[in-house]
Amino acid sequence: MQMFTVPQFIDVEDKIIGPITVRQFIICLFALGVLVLAWKLCSFGVFVVVGLFDFVIFFPLAFIKINGRPFHYFILNIIQTAKKPNLRIWNHKNYLKDLLSEEETGGEESQKVTKRTAIKFHPVTSRLKELSLIVDTKGVYKGEGEEGKEIV
Repeated sequence: MQMFTVPQFIDVEDKIIGPITVRQFIICLFALGVLVLAWKLCSFGVFVVVGLFDFVIFFPLAFIKINGRPFHYFILNIIQTAKKPNLRIWNHKNYLKDLLSEEETGGEESQKVTKRTAIKFHPVTSRLKELSLIVDTKGVYKGEGEEGKEIV
């Protein structure tokens, strides 16, 4: 049997200059480019304001980690959660009210099989044993029901 070395710490980024990773270095270069453009094209007051905004935007993207993940993943998660929250609240009072109104109306509505009425069905233990025996024998055993009646 051949022996293979299993790579470990694959989520650690490669460091190029001291403790700075490739991603951090590229972000810092981009921020420096923005500062150089602001120095060349704007007055000193505008350069200072652009420099502050540059620092506020690019420093967290490059160096801050939240829960061990880079900051841009945190920002993306905030945007995703704001667009489509995952919290769903079940209002059981409305659910019970709908069930009671369906039972009171009777007629065609109560005979339709819906998700709500399908939840009410609880097979008895002997029926479960019979169904499991049919599945275990791969259909060879047909069940003890009537000959013409198919077991579902």
